[in-house]
Amino acid sequence: MEEKPTEISSSKMFGGYNRRYRHFSPTLGCSMTFTVYVPPPSSPSQKFPILYWLSGLTCTDENFIMKSGAQRAASGEGIALVAPDTSPRGLNVEGEADSWDFGV
Repeated sequence: MEEKPTEISSSKMFGGYNRRYRHFSPTLGCSMTFTVYVPPPSSPSQKFPILYWLSGLTCTDENFIMKSGAQRAASGEGIALVAPDTSPRGLNVEGEADSWDFGV
């Protein structure tokens, strides 16, 4: 049975909500995180286009969300943001510490 993501933080910003979740990835065999910004809706049933931001191997889901200020623009344009962590962490993948650009 697939588990639902667990919300681990939430904050209101620019009229919308920035929420961070943890989930288990069966593909990677570990827990992963992702952050979602949902702008303020103009109606209860409003749907939003989504921008997916895939950070590099040495980044987490929080890098873009915390540093870019993209929520302000997303709020103004009515765009939802999804930023998954793109690297499994703490799995001791062979070679992960051999170079700065490979995940650790």
